[in-house]
Amino acid sequence: MTMIYGYARVSSRGQNIETQTNKLREYGCDVVYEEKVSGRSASNREQFTELLVTVDHGDKIAVTKLDRFARSTKDALTIIDDLNEKGVGLVVLNMGGDTVDTSTAIGKLMITVLSGIAEFEADMIKERQLEGIADAKERGVYKGRPKKYTDKHSGLIHAMELVANRDHNGYTVDKICEITNVSRATLYRERRRKSHV
Repeated sequence: MTMIYGYARVSSRGQNIETQTNKLREYGCDVVYEEKVSGRSASNREQFTELLVTVDHGDKIAVTKLDRFARSTKDALTIIDDLNEKGVGLVVLNMGGDTVDTSTAIGKLMITVLSGIAEFEADMIKERQLEGIADAKERGVYKGRPKKYTDKHSGLIHAMELVANRDHNGYTVDKICEITNVSRATLYRERRRKSHV
């Protein structure tokens, strides 16, 4: 029995995913996979990975928009090629106002062209951001990303105390990160900063 699977994704926990899931169910999806994670890395998209393993020959995956499915031309086309090899189609419900099905010749062409346009637009946005930062630096108003951790951050203070007492407490760096919810990179950065003070 062939299945239609839906995939809905928003990039942060505060965003509403229901609009996507409702449209996917209206389309006729038998099962909808949902997740609230950034699309930049495929490795942290557990539901997406599970979906790709689950689909079988004759099945279809439906998404509301291509950017919910992939963030770059290379990413999109690689996954679509893998799906095609398995005999699985991808349906994008809203691609320039039209529904596109990759199991058709015109659908494959549309996906390739529009994925390229999407990546081009993303590159243009990034370029404008970099130009804006350079302009702000020239005017002396660029402050950069605000610091998440300061000298008064209780989690970081606790983490540094645990690191300093590792000979007695026996904690690994990973364990300290788990206890204090401070990343390994932040710990190392703070240790370097303190060693130069």
